[in-house]
Amino acid sequence: SEQARPLRAPPISQDTVPQQNSESAMAKPQVVVAPVLMSKLSVNAPEFYPSGYSSNYAESYEDGCEDYPTLSEYVQDFLNHLTEQPGSFETEIEQFAETLNGWVTTDDALQELVELIYQQATSIPNFSYMGARLCNYLSHHLTISPQSGNFRQLLLKRCRTEYEVKDQAAKGDEVTRKRFHAFVLFLGELYLNLEIKGTNGQVTRADILQVGLRELLNALFSNPMDDNLICAVKLLKLTGSVLEDAWKEKGKTDMEEIIQRIENVVLDANCSRDVKQMLLKLVELRSSNWGRVHATSTYREATPENDPNYFMNEPTFYTSDGVPFTAADPDYQEKYQELLEREDFFPDYEENGTDLSGAGDPYLDDIDDEMDPEIEEAYEKFCLESERKRKQ
Repeated sequence: SEQARPLRAPPISQDTVPQQNSESAMAKPQVVVAPVLMSKLSVNAPEFYPSGYSSNYAESYEDGCEDYPTLSEYVQDFLNHLTEQPGSFETEIEQFAETLNGWVTTDDALQELVELIYQQATSIPNFSYMGARLCNYLSHHLTISPQSGNFRQLLLKRCRTEYEVKDQAAKGDEVTRKRFHAFVLFLGELYLNLEIKGTNGQVTRADILQVGLRELLNALFSNPMDDNLICAVKLLKLTGSVLEDAWKEKGKTDMEEIIQRIENVVLDANCSRDVKQMLLKLVELRSSNWGRVHATSTYREATPENDPNYFMNEPTFYTSDGVPFTAADPDYQEKYQELLEREDFFPDYEENGTDLSGAGDPYLDDIDDEMDPEIEEAYEKFCLESERKRKQ
C-alpha cells in the first residue's frame, strides 16, 4: 500500500532543502528537465520603428498617395523622408514619380510641386544636392506639360524670381543674405545635375545657369562681407572646374577675371583674416587645376614642373621655432636636415619610429614575418598585374 500511495514532494523554501535517500539517489540519478519556454513573438506583429522615427511614409508607401488628403502633404512627407534617408533615393524615386503622374494633372498642381521642392532645397542646407537630383529626375519623367511650361521650365522660372533681386539680397540684412546664399548654392547644384537632352540624344548643361552663376558671383564680390565671400568660395569649390572648362571651350576668360577680382578683394576689402585665407586657398586650388590629377602623368613621371598636385599630399614639418614647412619650400632640405639633427627630442627613435635603444618589443618579436601562403600568392598576382599595366 505504501508503494501504491502517490508521493507528494514537501514544499521547498529558501531555508529548508529536502533530504534524499542516498541509496535511491545512487541507484537512479535524478534528472532535472528544464521547462519549455513558449515564445510570445508573432510573425503577424506590427513592424518595429525606433522612437522618433516617422513611419507615416513607410506605411503608406505601398498604397501611393491614398493615405494623404492633399498633394502638398504627400510631397512634403517624401521630401522629409529623403532628407532623413538620402540613400533611399534610387529605390523610391521611380514610385514617387509614377504617383505624381497620377496626381499632378493641372497647372496649379505642377506649380505647387515646384514650389515645395524649391523651398525644401533652399531651406535645408543638406538637401540642395538631393533637391537638384530630384529636379533632374522629375524633369525627364513627369508626363504633364501644360502651356504654362513643363517642370524644368517652371523650376527655372522660379529661380529667376530670386535671381532678379540678387543685388538687393547681397546687400540686405543677415536673414536676407542667408536665404540668398542658400539659393546660390542650390543653383550651383542645379547647374551640375540638371541634364538637358537634345533631339539627337546629346546631354548638355543649362547654359542659362552658367550665365546666372557668373552674375551671382559678381553680386557677391561687389558686396565683400564675410558671409558673401564665404558663399562665393563654396560656390567656386563646387562648380569652379566645370565652369572654367565650359568657358575655355567658348574662348572666354571669365575665370581669370574672377581670380583677379578675388586677389583685389584680399588686398582691399575689410574682410576678416580667416576669410582672406579661404580666398587665397581657393586661388591656390585653382592654380592646381582644381585639384584634378592629370591622367597622362603617372606616378613615376610626376615632377613639380609637370604635376600641379605634386606637393599636395606632402606632410607638414615644423622647425625648432614652430614654423611649418613642406617639400614645396625652397629651403626644404636645409630645414629637414636640421629637424633630423635634433636628437634630443627623439633620442632612441629613428625617423620612421623604429626603436634604437636595443630593447625589443616582446609583442612585436612574437609576430611571424612570413606571409600566409594565400596572401603571398595574391600579393604576387597583384605585383605581376601592376607590372603588366605599367608596361602597357
